[in-house]
Amino acid sequence: MTYCVGILVAEGLVMLADTRTNAGLDNVSTFRKLHLFGTAGEKLFALATAGNLAFTQTVVSHLRDGFDRGHGPETMLDQASMFKAAQFVGEVIRHVYKVDGPSLEQAGNSFDVSMLLGGQMAGQEQRLYMLYRAGNFIEATPDTPYLQIGEHKYGKPILDRAIKSDTNLYSALKLALISMDSTMRSNLGVGLPLDLVVLRKDQMQYDVDRRIDAGDPYFHDMSERWSAALRLAHKNIPLPPYAGKG
Repeated sequence: MTYCVGILVAEGLVMLADTRTNAGLDNVSTFRKLHLFGTAGEKLFALATAGNLAFTQTVVSHLRDGFDRGHGPETMLDQASMFKAAQFVGEVIRHVYKVDGPSLEQAGNSFDVSMLLGGQMAGQEQRLYMLYRAGNFIEATPDTPYLQIGEHKYGKPILDRAIKSDTNLYSALKLALISMDSTMRSNLGVGLPLDLVVLRKDQMQYDVDRRIDAGDPYFHDMSERWSAALRLAHKNIPLPPYAGKG
């Protein structure tokens, strides 16, 4: 399993993904799931992937090396807008399913792929999309400024309560990390290292492009502070007035 989150606020974009993959308790590995494309100053894309690793890696390879849509190979860097880029990724997903999906399903497995695509092209708006296994997609909006894939249920309540379109960019980053930490606490299928990028609106180069390992001092301190804050909040809330009245 995995957990990836993208947050698009007025100041910019945050993308965060774990790296854990497992095919059983005795087969746990680390693979990068946050893939970067682009040229600083011109166009920058961040693609987070969840699902069957063989399929997501095949999709990413087509996006990097080229996919022929009938008039010669194209890559992510050939796309003229974020919307066109999302359409391109969706088309590649459908192609991979057409080629490999039937044999996977005959073996008793499902074609399980979902992706987050965020980024910006010079002179255009920043955008964030979530793509489904059918290749269709939805877009983040000011009313719904974050999208998640993978094991999202443990981190969602934090984002629901705190993320708004006008949230400060680095507050959004902090909330993404708290959301990831909460997911890791509740699901062993999600784990360190984490890959992270922050792209400030119209800057056209990454503010942050970082891998967070187990020894990262900020992430460890944040995790401890969040646990302590939750314990304190629990203690400060009055007990229910129902005791002895049943």
